[in-house]
Amino acid sequence: MEIFGSSGVRGVANEYLNPEFVCHIAQAAGSVWNTDRAAIARDTRATGQMLANSASSGLASVGCDVDRLGVVPTPGLQAYCEAESVPGLMVTASHNPPAYNGVKLIGASGVELSLGTLERVEERLLSEDYATVPWDETGAETRVENARRAYVDQLLAAVDRDRIADGNLTVALDPGHGAGALTSPDFFRELGCEVVTVNAQEDGHFPGRNPEPIAENLADLGRLVRVADADVGIAHDGDADRAIFFDERGEFVEGDAALAALAAAELDAGDVAVSAVNVSQRLVDVADVAGADLSLTPIGSTNIMTRIRDLQGEGESVPIAGEGNGGIIFPNYRMTRDGAYTAARFLELVAEQPASEIVAPYDDYHLLRMDIEYEDDGQRRALLDAAERVATESGATLDTTDGYRLDYGDSWVLARPSGTEPVVRIYAESSDPGRAADLAEEMHEAMTDAKARA
Repeated sequence: MEIFGSSGVRGVANEYLNPEFVCHIAQAAGSVWNTDRAAIARDTRATGQMLANSASSGLASVGCDVDRLGVVPTPGLQAYCEAESVPGLMVTASHNPPAYNGVKLIGASGVELSLGTLERVEERLLSEDYATVPWDETGAETRVENARRAYVDQLLAAVDRDRIADGNLTVALDPGHGAGALTSPDFFRELGCEVVTVNAQEDGHFPGRNPEPIAENLADLGRLVRVADADVGIAHDGDADRAIFFDERGEFVEGDAALAALAAAELDAGDVAVSAVNVSQRLVDVADVAGADLSLTPIGSTNIMTRIRDLQGEGESVPIAGEGNGGIIFPNYRMTRDGAYTAARFLELVAEQPASEIVAPYDDYHLLRMDIEYEDDGQRRALLDAAERVATESGATLDTTDGYRLDYGDSWVLARPSGTEPVVRIYAESSDPGRAADLAEEMHEAMTDAKARA
């Protein structure tokens, strides 16, 4: 697909992702949905209102009445779509920097659109084939005032409230000025937790930290855990579909370790877990111990959701899926990444055992990530050609599901282009930190040399 990446459409707002473009995306989606009603929500980004207005106009032009939910986490929009049986459009750039915004499309089941449906939307968009209607058939807007409260209520009904409350937990929360600032504090308090916060004011400029919940952006949360003597720290991205954790010592918990711990509590023999090609050895080991299979996809929630649906259609049991970035899916709950729900499932474990002990069995591997920016298609091609040369000369087992993953048995390195930013990402993992650094540096050096010559 040319337009829709691994998690929708994203770009710098008012440049690549301008109001006209968003209007056309909405027109194309509404034409494919062929519905008389759809929902729109947004995260807190400064350009969110502007682009949501454009999307509403586009949907109205193809005859859709529009339910405007305002600022709601992406999983909150998905819950609304499922409850109301209407498709939805989310204006969000998730973890991307503040200048970015994006569009994610949701089906009437509350699940992200499949790759096949996205391709149909893209075909309409590229051909400018919109099913516009006469003036007297255009849609109207309705403001929905209770969407956030309804989302929190269904979360409360979906988790083990008594188990969490019995843990008498203190939660340190960093929603990163994003949509989760309007829902997660109430949710965790209503679970019976004492909640202390940082960066909990909605602000589309993200003054306290960048939206991506990675270790270097979360120093304040680690300090808050220690100062408040909290049992766990929880961080979200901009649209709160991800959850990242700190243990009770204020130490960062690798997302892959949290995924492995949650998977160990979910998987039984004969189950299938789904993850992306940058999967950690931690999850591989958990699946092996449980007697479960592991199915790998290209990186991105759209690809993972599509694989889950395919497996379920074949009669397979898929109790957990996701990536080590905090985007975890519990398909038996809902086919969506939901940061608040994921955090609550982790709290169910923390209520009975310290967070550091929960993830201790999965601390044996060390994961590194590097990004290399490119300016044009020529540099991008040079970077990927260099990665292919390293792969060819390495003697490692090669997986080209998404980029180039070189598996050495006890360690691996992956180079693949981002679906949302002009960067090629390098991942390396090993039980030996030096080995991981060497693998990453070897790939990085080869690629940066090729970029300089491009």
